[in-house]
Amino acid sequence: MVAVALFGAGGKMGARLSRNLKSSEYDVRHVELSEAGRARLKDELGIECVDQAAALDDVDVVILAVPDTVVGKVAHAIAPSLKSGAMVMALDAAAPFAGHLPDRPDLTYFVTHPCHPPIFNDETDPAARDDRFGGLHARQSIVSALMQGPDAHYELGEAIARTIWAPILRSHRVTVDQMALLEPGLSETVCASLLDVMREAMDEVVARGVPQEAARDFLLGHMNILGAVIFQHIPGVFSDACNKAITFGKPQLMRDDWKSVFDRDELAASIQRIT
Repeated sequence: MVAVALFGAGGKMGARLSRNLKSSEYDVRHVELSEAGRARLKDELGIECVDQAAALDDVDVVILAVPDTVVGKVAHAIAPSLKSGAMVMALDAAAPFAGHLPDRPDLTYFVTHPCHPPIFNDETDPAARDDRFGGLHARQSIVSALMQGPDAHYELGEAIARTIWAPILRSHRVTVDQMALLEPGLSETVCASLLDVMREAMDEVVARGVPQEAARDFLLGHMNILGAVIFQHIPGVFSDACNKAITFGKPQLMRDDWKSVFDRDELAASIQRIT
């Protein structure tokens, strides 16, 4: 049986993973420093935590469900206790991309991250339709990267990733650099920023007299149909008027060099700010 140590097991992310690992085939050792987190695991899942030494004893895989700001610190702290060939699994590309993992060529470093349930889906169960984050009821895709270690270790890492993020729609293999392009690049710097601008735009038309509920219904409805066409979820084309609005609107909203946010130096700077 593969021994898995879950660090941060009682945190916001760790508790989600603990729930999915509870019925898995793995020998899971839960590590949680906070009393609140320990109590949460015991009360909600009936899980007892163990101390760090016991968790790391001949462990095969360590999952770091801890904030990006302490991934490097925790990884360096546990590295001396890890056997050669053990896997350290990070849940975000930030710390690995920034070079915060220990210099241990004999360890395997695996990075995995959820895509979250897609906007366009075929979920029929109400609980699945309302599972926006994923990992509970709604299917979601995942991305994973083998940063270092034997290629044969990818299979184990992906199997654990499929367990902690289940239920799974698709599993994609990428590199750590590609994962950094996806986040923070695509998902946060671009998508979250533009969504925040759209929310500000909605608030602006409300301030100019449009009823709030009408503005929200109008915007979310148009996000649905416009997104379905732009991302080729359905066949269709925009009207001439809409295309003209895009042609004249984009220069007012976007800088000419906005794609520079995907340059490696820009990604490194963005990641440095959060780690």
